[in-house]
Amino acid sequence: MSKRRLVITAVLAGASQSEVARTYGVSQGWISRLMTRYATEGEAVFEPASRAPKTSPTATPPATVELVLRLRKELTDAGHDAGADTIAWHLTHHHDQTLSRATIHRILTRHGTVTPEPNKRPKSSYIRFEAEQPNETWQSDFTHYRLTRPDGSPGADVEVITWLDDHSRYALHISAHTRITAPIVAATFTETAGQHGYPASTLTDNGMVYTVRLAGQGRRGGRTQLEAELRRLGVRQKNSRPGHPTTCGKVERFQQTMKKWLRAQPVQPRTLAELQALIDAFRAEYNQQRPHRSLAHRATPAAAYTARPKASPGVDRSGDTHDRVLTSIIDSSGTVTARVNGRLHHIGIGRAHARTHVIVLLQDLHARVVNAATGELLRELIIDPNRDYQPTGRPPGPGKTN
Repeated sequence: MSKRRLVITAVLAGASQSEVARTYGVSQGWISRLMTRYATEGEAVFEPASRAPKTSPTATPPATVELVLRLRKELTDAGHDAGADTIAWHLTHHHDQTLSRATIHRILTRHGTVTPEPNKRPKSSYIRFEAEQPNETWQSDFTHYRLTRPDGSPGADVEVITWLDDHSRYALHISAHTRITAPIVAATFTETAGQHGYPASTLTDNGMVYTVRLAGQGRRGGRTQLEAELRRLGVRQKNSRPGHPTTCGKVERFQQTMKKWLRAQPVQPRTLAELQALIDAFRAEYNQQRPHRSLAHRATPAAAYTARPKASPGVDRSGDTHDRVLTSIIDSSGTVTARVNGRLHHIGIGRAHARTHVIVLLQDLHARVVNAATGELLRELIIDPNRDYQPTGRPPGPGKTN
């Protein structure tokens, strides 16, 4: 029998509270409060009471919790990533609210929207790599997607090829075909290069449409149309080792994202033309609107692709010019620092951009300051090596307001 029940039973039997307190080693005040609760709650007083505070001023407001859960549902229903990082980005950019990733994850877990995956390999166990410049490496792969017949039953199985920029995850080209062949691979590469320039290298698996280096005895020494074109252009061709799909992990993961979005569409494509229309809509949204978790500051692929100079075939990066890429934050006075020829220079940007994360592209004395999240060019200048502060050229004082 619990001590609470013994104490209450003794008091109800006629013993004084002071006597019961001495007998059971408790205070009279505790007995008095216990008897008051017994008078109002009855038998419920024997159950342990919650020790949680009545109020929690620092708790996330209920309206914000509802907004997090609504964003989770909307993103999931639309076939998009709905993790804590993505929700935090939408809260900041579309709802003017800031929540930490941990807070969002606790909200999702508390409401049962997170499925535990204890056996999933942690991301920290992978060796992460990415190209330094846009067009330094293009990854390519193709995947399958099944069309739908007019009666709703599964239709023909078609194939979708992708060319993806390794540095920015920018989807350069996506197209659907009845079947991917070596001529189609070569044609899509040429078409993509005509729009975005030729890359310095490509990275694919060992599919026969990309390379015949692992083909049978009778085909060794030959080349596919893509291999011949890359050799002619001076583009370095890289292929993953057999049994190592993570080497082409970016394009593999992209295809998962694309197919998840396609399956979430209410009207499934019945023809190649309808599938291509959906793919074009997805590509525009993925490149221009969707924040990417693997990019700095959750930038969009389009912003990352346009922020830096593009690589090209046969470019020797160890030439006479001193090229560097710096990441920094504009300070409260509106300047960003860069060391050139052993001397630190302060580059004026403007107080309106204070605390903005930027990328500083340096080629000898030529400097470009780019917003790391949006890709916007904030300033381009030739650094004067004889002065510390590089002025903006605008008159001092606050800007004019209308």
